[in-house]
This record gives sequence, structure tokens and C-alpha cells, in this order.
Amino acid sequence: MNPHRDVLLHCFREALEAVNGEEVVRRQLVINKPKGAVHAVAIGKAAAAMAQGARAGLGGKLKRALVITRHGHGDEALSRDGRFLCLESDHPLPGEASLAAGGRLLAFIEETPPDACLLFLISGGTSSLVEALPEGMTLADLQRLNGWLLGSGLAIQAMNRVRSGFSRIKAGRLREYLGPRPAEVWLISDVPGNDPAVIGSGLLTPPREPSPLPTLPAGLSEMVHRAMAAHATPSPSAPSVPARVLATLEDACRAAGDAARQRHCPVTVHGEFLKGEAAERGAALAHWLMHEGRATPGVHVWGGETTVTLPENPGQGGRNQHLALAAARVLSGCPYVTLLAAGTDGSDGVTSATGALVDGGTWERIRAHGLDPDQALSTANAHPCLQASGDLLETGPTGTNVMDLVIAHIS
Repeated sequence: MNPHRDVLLHCFREALEAVNGEEVVRRQLVINKPKGAVHAVAIGKAAAAMAQGARAGLGGKLKRALVITRHGHGDEALSRDGRFLCLESDHPLPGEASLAAGGRLLAFIEETPPDACLLFLISGGTSSLVEALPEGMTLADLQRLNGWLLGSGLAIQAMNRVRSGFSRIKAGRLREYLGPRPAEVWLISDVPGNDPAVIGSGLLTPPREPSPLPTLPAGLSEMVHRAMAAHATPSPSAPSVPARVLATLEDACRAAGDAARQRHCPVTVHGEFLKGEAAERGAALAHWLMHEGRATPGVHVWGGETTVTLPENPGQGGRNQHLALAAARVLSGCPYVTLLAAGTDGSDGVTSATGALVDGGTWERIRAHGLDPDQALSTANAHPCLQASGDLLETGPTGTNVMDLVIAHIS
């Protein structure tokens, strides 16, 4: 057993705890508790945890709440509280449940008394989980667009710019439905720069200045422009909604570093934001750890969000498993480097894994099971390989979502 695996797992667990949705909402309510009766809306992968924080911190001031989260990320304790309506919706590809959730969201706002405070608790995944389409657009159109986006390799800002153009509620348009009701939005950031206008496609925060659409295939481009023409121009008198970001990737990276120091390990927290193709970044990180990194042994922490441009018939996996497998190829036979790559939301692609924890023996363990890891990288099929080698990391839903962490140890 590689003892450095325990160190990396400890760092990852402590990072998750620092940005847990329940805890950050509870802490914020100690500092800033809304006045009067509160009606809460929690949307995203961390919605159930954030709603639990509101339930604990507000007590009887919380009159009712709507919770919309990913399938499998709900909380039965909330469902048993008569004040809560809990919905599970579709992610990463929006579906019928996403449209139903969008309709229920608009109804919940309309049913809220005009003098009551609306507290929105938003986390990553919101873009897929809730939607209201412009006139003339269909679910098939929405799924076709999002299916292309998910395999495009585009950065999250560009993806959300497209999604916003195809929605009646994104890019701040949900403000149009608030009427006179006072509102606040508290967010857990899953985007670089932590811009409230980008997190969850900015339901309550319009972009500071419009950005151009990225290049899209001709058919999709025409469809998005038709959708943009179908929804009304936002009213300049729409109320501004104060936004507060409660947890970020930077918070998680700092917590991982602090956890390593608790184990008396030297620590380097790298400010570089990991992006680009997952396989390329995994290989580059492994090479650096084996060579330049040897001058600074101990724990190294990076944060970010890479992409995988999918082949025509992709296998099973996710960006963190893909990055880890690419790193394992470079690390093969190296006895002094261990690397963890994982999503802070507890999921990685359409698999049950959070990511993977690889070392110098991973590549040969895969081959010993008769699998071809080179082919797996070319077909985006990392999951079966890392499952066979015993290197998958599985946490289940974590109650947060601040993108991905890569934590490595150099002996």
C-alpha cells in the first residue's frame, strides 16, 4: 500500500469540508441573516446541502423552500420537512425534468408574498437542472444544442454564453419574474473568476457586457439566433439582486494545503488554473512532477477544470479519470510520485467515480488485467481501466461543486 495515498485522500477530504454547502451557508447566516420571513430557492449539485444550511441557520424564519438538484443528490431529511418541495432533475444533459423544474421555479416565485424575502442558493449544475425555453424552441432543440456543447471542448464561459441565449431565465432574465420581492443570491462558484453572471448561467446576474457567441455549427448557430430573437430584451428597470460568493476553488486549494501541513508535509499550492485538454495536462503534470518538481518534494495542489474533446463513439469516463490515466502513462515505473485528480462535486462524467488516484504501478496493473490503456485514452474510456487497477476514487455527492482538484505527492 502506497502511504502517500492516505495523505492525498486526507487533503481532498479537508478541501471538500472547507467548501461544503451546508457549512458555508450556516456561516454566512451568522454574519448576514435576511430580515423577516424567508422563502428559499436552492438549485445545483450542492442544492440539498445549501438548503440544509438555510434550514439550520434560519429556523422558523424559513417559511418554505424549493430545492432542485441532480438525480441522486437529494436529501430525504429535507423531503420530510413540510416546508420543502424537493425535485431531482436532469444533468449533464437537460431533459423533461429540467423544463418541469423551470416551470415550478417560476410558479414558486409567483406564489411568494410580495413583501417576503427570496434567498437564492445557487451552485454548479444549475444550467442543466432548470430551464424555461423561448417561444418556438423545443426540448429536442435544447438537447441537441447541449449535446454538442458537452463534447465541444469549449470553456464553461463560452458554453454558458450559448446556453443563456437559449433561455428565458438565464443571463439575469429571472429577475423579470421577481416583481417587488426583495431578493439575494448566494453562490458556490464552479467557474474561473467566480463571476456570478457565469455561475449557473447567471439566473439573477446579467453579464456586465455582452460577449459574442462562440463559433457554432451552422444549424446550431441559426437555432440559437432564432431563440435569442424570440425572448424579450431585459427591462432596464429589473431589480438588481445582491450576489455573494460563499465558496470557491481557491478556498478548496488553500484547505488542501492546510491539511497537508497538518500531516507535516511541505506544500506548494500552485496559482495556475488547470485548463485545456485533460490528457495533455495530465501528461504535462506527470512530467513536471518527475523532473522539475523533484526540487520541491512534498504535496502539490492545483485547481481548475480541463476538457475532453470526445471521439465519435466515446467510452466511459470523465475529465479527471482521463487526466489521471494520461498521467499514469508518464508515471509508469516511477516510485516517488502519486497523483489524485477528482471533481469536488463527487462525480466525473457519466460514471459513479469522483476521479482517480494513480501512481507508478497503475499502468502495469491495467495491462495485467488484459486491458489496453493507450486505446482507452484514444477512445475516452478511462473508467474500466482505472476500475480494473483499483485506482478509482468514489465519494458520492459531496454537497459542493468548485470544479476539480489535482493533488500530488513527491517523495
